Amino acid sequence: MNTSSDKLPVTIITGFLGSGKTTLLNYILQNLDNYKVAVLVNEFGDINIDSQFLSAVEEDMIELTNGCICCTINDNLADAVYRVIERQEQIDYLILETTGVADPLPIALTFLGADFLELTQLDAILTVVDAETFMSEAFNSEAANRQILYGDMILLNKIDLVAEAELNTIETHARTIKQGAQILRCEYGKVPLSLILDVNFSESGSSQKVLSAPQSGASAHLANDGFMSMSFQSERPFATEKFQQFLEYRLPDNVFRAKGVLWFADSPKRHLFQLSGKRFTIGESEWTKTPKTQLVLIGRKLDLLFLQQTLNNCLSRK
Repeated sequence: MNTSSDKLPVTIITGFLGSGKTTLLNYILQNLDNYKVAVLVNEFGDINIDSQFLSAVEEDMIELTNGCICCTINDNLADAVYRVIERQEQIDYLILETTGVADPLPIALTFLGADFLELTQLDAILTVVDAETFMSEAFNSEAANRQILYGDMILLNKIDLVAEAELNTIETHARTIKQGAQILRCEYGKVPLSLILDVNFSESGSSQKVLSAPQSGASAHLANDGFMSMSFQSERPFATEKFQQFLEYRLPDNVFRAKGVLWFADSPKRHLFQLSGKRFTIGESEWTKTPKTQLVLIGRKLDLLFLQQTLNNCLSRK
């Protein structure tokens, strides 16, 4: 799927009943500074908006004092998305919270369909899992399993309520549902936002913005949880086949996110690269500056030397 910086990024939050989806949503809204976010929910009451943050209230839309808006879906997802897109104020992000028993695939396909393909970009599907009750849910609910299957990132929530051995069992079982699943452990949905949300990358360095922007200690949280970022730049282009092999066979499982501008030897185009979990997209645009590659990888306990050498080996020798 082509990506473009003028498309509206979409994040889908899914997870079984009581897993902590709304807690995660509130955490994002409270800590994502300097961005205007549109949130699609089924009921306004679920998101617990403090009256002091209300700017205007309509029948199916709430405006907040920080410029964010909340809309109800009212059984018609497409109409709700159009209401957001057609607003005069620029929205930087669209976040959709599914119901607890929803299959995320049809929702994701909505944004990949012809109506929205040129307007939106599916950034990630985040699946919130309740560590305390997951095993019974997974065995008794097809919806819970499909939420795992189609999630780009699994947020194993409420880990403070479960022993380490049981957490390991849950993670093992989750990976039987989704091979290679990338799992983040958390309490109250608190994870580094730079791992689950994206910003438009450009040569101006906005890829670093999400790492350094004030997010109530998110950058410190990266380090505290063992997460780190690694930057790669080159004045030489990648060999397309070598970079593809890197993504398919040599990309470590502990790399959770990657984004950047890529230069390929066999293409005159500028390529915008986004990776979340195991899913990645590469779009095309025209170069406005001298071509070069700029890539940022985010993960836990990265082997920086290995990544640097492996990416260097992907460069074209011509």
